Amino acid sequence: MNKTVTGKLAWKDITGVVSDYYELTKPGITFTVLASMLIGFLMGSAGGVNFALMVHAILGTYLIAAGTAAHNMFLERNLDGLMRRTSKRPIPAYRITPLHSSIFSLSLIFLGLIYLLIMVNPIAGFVSLATTVIYLLAYTPLKRISALNVFVGAIPGALPVVGGWAAATGTVFEHGMWILFGVIYCWQIPHVISIAWVCRDDYEHAGFKMLPKNDPHGIKASLWVILPLLILFPTVYKLYVMDLVSWLYLAGSVITTIGFTYYGIRFAISRDKPTAKALMFASFVYLPLIWIFIFADWMIL
Repeated sequence: MNKTVTGKLAWKDITGVVSDYYELTKPGITFTVLASMLIGFLMGSAGGVNFALMVHAILGTYLIAAGTAAHNMFLERNLDGLMRRTSKRPIPAYRITPLHSSIFSLSLIFLGLIYLLIMVNPIAGFVSLATTVIYLLAYTPLKRISALNVFVGAIPGALPVVGGWAAATGTVFEHGMWILFGVIYCWQIPHVISIAWVCRDDYEHAGFKMLPKNDPHGIKASLWVILPLLILFPTVYKLYVMDLVSWLYLAGSVITTIGFTYYGIRFAISRDKPTAKALMFASFVYLPLIWIFIFADWMIL
């Protein structure tokens, strides 16, 4: 084999390994965490944005969020191998060993935490640590025990916006950040339940309890979809009442919440896979739109 071919093969191997480790960090989830953190940071920076501090917050949050996602893959490696949608992930597909994935993920978590503590502030670091601990030590094992995991898992899912606000202000005692937390928390419940319904067979085969027991017709699932959607209306409105945002955000968020609720009602009526899939895609669109309205509002104000 000539040197050119050998070099191409070696480069392909390197890029393949990098790609596998990048996949281990669940980029979609990690960048959602970053977006939430950034919105919290901007909203908390009422007196003007410290851009250097923002960059440090982004870097530290990325490291700890990526490490948390990777360690979740390590913990659930055997269960991932039982599901079609996850069986080709790097660990169950034997492209990364469990030992290497564990070292990689824990290193990222440690580096991210230290970076936030030193370069941002201790409060932001501790919020990120709490997010990691709840996600890995409470939500992850609870997924195999009870459908209550959905409500527990929504806590670390919503905490990044608190971490961003804390990074900007050094406190977690401002009312606005917890309203933002409430928006993400209420969004996440129908989001997760819709995914669980679409992937129901896969989850049940792997032993995940993502939906209520004794609910073959989805009555309980429908209730837990509709209730947080209804709570979203006063929650998104509260930001306007607090004078944290303007009519631009209010109009966009209310219209978007009406659309999201429409798909939730469709699912509650039909309780089938097509309406669950429609709700799932609506949830993918909802939170980015809310963030866009907040960002546009922040830019104008």
